[in-house]
Amino acid sequence: MESDKPGLPRSGSGSGSWKPVLGLGDPAEAAPPTADWREWAAKAVPGTVFDQPEPEELIELTVIVPARNEEDCLGDCLKSLVSQSEEIFGLGEDWDLIVVDDGSTDRTAAIARGFAGVTVIAAEKLEAGQLGREWTGKNNAVWTAARRARGRWLLFTDADTIHEPGGLRHAMHEAERNKVGMLSYSPRQIVMGLAQRSLMPLVFCELALAYPPAKVSDPAQRIAAANGQFLLVEREAYRKLGGHASVAGEVLEDVALAVLAKRRRVGLRFRYADDIVAARMYRTTAAMVEGWTKNLKLLFNNALTLAIFRAVDIFLLFGLPVLAFELWNARLGAHGLEWLGAGWILALLWLRTLFRFYRRVAKSNFPFLDCAISPLGLPLFVVLLYRSWFQHRILKRVSWKGREYRP
Repeated sequence: MESDKPGLPRSGSGSGSWKPVLGLGDPAEAAPPTADWREWAAKAVPGTVFDQPEPEELIELTVIVPARNEEDCLGDCLKSLVSQSEEIFGLGEDWDLIVVDDGSTDRTAAIARGFAGVTVIAAEKLEAGQLGREWTGKNNAVWTAARRARGRWLLFTDADTIHEPGGLRHAMHEAERNKVGMLSYSPRQIVMGLAQRSLMPLVFCELALAYPPAKVSDPAQRIAAANGQFLLVEREAYRKLGGHASVAGEVLEDVALAVLAKRRRVGLRFRYADDIVAARMYRTTAAMVEGWTKNLKLLFNNALTLAIFRAVDIFLLFGLPVLAFELWNARLGAHGLEWLGAGWILALLWLRTLFRFYRRVAKSNFPFLDCAISPLGLPLFVVLLYRSWFQHRILKRVSWKGREYRP
């Protein structure tokens, strides 16, 4: 888009010509923030105009990996990405890979530099966002790289992901085949330990129910979602959305971008993709608690109500068998047959509750055993839902990787 605003160069043709890249609007035109990102996402103009030369020649894809203290997982991620290079899809020729070191204090940058063909840059200094909010660290990091991206497609993917062979080309072909400007995959989640294996199916089944992929991918439906672990955006679609500058202060930038994608009608496709990408979101229970505390209230507006319903599940799943057993033990006393019958009624109610619970958890796409032990994760899920609600609504602050945000 050409600019007629004073002080902004107009676009031209040929080498060295200048025009706005990865942005369409003026910061002065941005709507002020409100309490709910869904409100301002509907009103926000596209992002910031940047006076930056457009590449003379675009390549097929730019992969952008933001990384902050990711020495324990970045190597596996980059190995899986670099291995995607082949004769007809060469790294450095047909696509490039940028790792953005977001102020890491460990070996993250050194690990990235150890991979041939990988470009390592430092995230720019965090500054106030265009909507009057501070940038989140991740948004600032990916925006640093996006403004120098040469790809016709931009893939934003996290450092904790592992990509299957051929996944990058498959994703681009899928987006083109479905005529969408944004494609996002929900990865197969890698979990370790009892806490993760019991909790994560509960979270992801609720996500599947709140954001059904079929409805998310339907242009006629208003519901929108995306997963920042794998977010592929066509270059012009990214410009139309205003890039990450338009969601600068959003903790859930992926969902906010998906909302804009639907409102700006660039085409959105979202699905579970265990055949393309896997992710291990958390290495420790402490990191999992911090991460879901940051996200649950943003993902579920009814987080407190959901916590109450899941607390009821705890009583029904664990309390009903105890009550039924006690009633059966009273069968020899006065009115024993009545108590015995009441015990069987409670037992049948428990079986019905168990069936409905597992039918819901099966939507999580987790292995059978993880789903089977998921009732053990209910107390932690209730605590995290309440904790997330409390920090967002009462304290109005959350923390992640050493930074504090005020959503």
